[in-house]
Amino acid sequence: MSENLQHIYRSLADILPQAHERKIVLITGARQTGKTTLAKKRYAQLKYINLDSPEMRDSIRKVAASDWDKDVGIAVLDEAQKEPTIFEKIKYSYDEMSLPFSVILGSSQILLLKNIRESLAGRIWLYELWPLMMSEMAAGSRRAEKPLLGAILEADSIDTVLTAKPSILIGNENTIKKKAEDYLLQWGGMPALIHLESDNEKHQWLKNYNYTYLERDMIDLSRLYDLEPFQKFQRLSAFRFSSLLNYSELARDAGISTDTARRYLEYLKISYQVLLLQPYSINLTSSMVKTPKIYWIDMGIVRQLTGYYTNIPTGQLYENMVIAEMYKYIKTFHSNANLYFYRTRSGLEVDIVIETPKGLMLAEIKNREDVVTGDYTAIREVANKMGTRFIGGMVIYRGDKIYTLAQSIWAIPSHRLFT
Repeated sequence: MSENLQHIYRSLADILPQAHERKIVLITGARQTGKTTLAKKRYAQLKYINLDSPEMRDSIRKVAASDWDKDVGIAVLDEAQKEPTIFEKIKYSYDEMSLPFSVILGSSQILLLKNIRESLAGRIWLYELWPLMMSEMAAGSRRAEKPLLGAILEADSIDTVLTAKPSILIGNENTIKKKAEDYLLQWGGMPALIHLESDNEKHQWLKNYNYTYLERDMIDLSRLYDLEPFQKFQRLSAFRFSSLLNYSELARDAGISTDTARRYLEYLKISYQVLLLQPYSINLTSSMVKTPKIYWIDMGIVRQLTGYYTNIPTGQLYENMVIAEMYKYIKTFHSNANLYFYRTRSGLEVDIVIETPKGLMLAEIKNREDVVTGDYTAIREVANKMGTRFIGGMVIYRGDKIYTLAQSIWAIPSHRLFT
């Protein structure tokens, strides 16, 4: 992967509807993930209206619902949450059959979804644009092939997928994949960083991003004007990445109530900053840990918040990257898979449980270049509890070789799993 690429092809472009279909399309996601760029390229023939402009909002406000189809028509409407009146007008025109297609963009999920629930329920097609995936980085300006993870999530058995794969990739292909992983671990997937030359510029961009996020999304989402308590909470949450979430402890350290901590965490979730991985406990044991684990969607942002700038990723950073990559793929392609972790109060733990319509897969994450027997002991123990629902296990690691460890349990390099 070259850091000087002028354009990275976004995989979401392949699944967005075409403008001749009868649909209202919503593209949402965190700030600066490239929603506007994607929409302008995918729907280049459509009128583009940016509602971040006060003048444009004033003009749009004057358009009557009955005139929407001829005064605005089929268009890309950016920062739609800035002018809530458009949702009723789009609904009216769509229901009247005078507006067959429209594209809505926005990063403030709570306002968008609130307005959609009230105005466009049953009419909207929702797509989320996440920070760059490793597969997109490795492909660059080319269309990314389906990563190995995608084939695994669709399989009846992990064996059927992996037995057909070469154990080792030789030459430039492997180098490109590893470079994409190294970059993602260090800087995350915000597209704007790709174009910056120096590390100092990248650090400054990430710092500025956090200020912009606080000043714009938090005021939009929550009407928070005193941002200092939230900023402290955000930083403390970042230091707990890849860990069990304890609301009471987090609230105490942040100097806020537990209810406020829960509300602040919800703001982080709906603004696409964090994900909460829930424990898996269906019919296995009653002694399960009930607390979720917290992960950050983007590696660059969590590094900026915590100051973990080391070139050698810690085990927690590597785990965060693996979980976030799985999550981004599943959400981007509307996969039927669900992610959990498994942990009992007695200490038995598996990093990932993947639930698919075909069965359950287990995965352990190891931040090193080799795998030892102890790395998959827990997988075998939990697999026995799952019985026929178990369809395969993985040890995801930083080496180069795909190979079998035990029956239906494989070692898989992360740079190959996600590309």
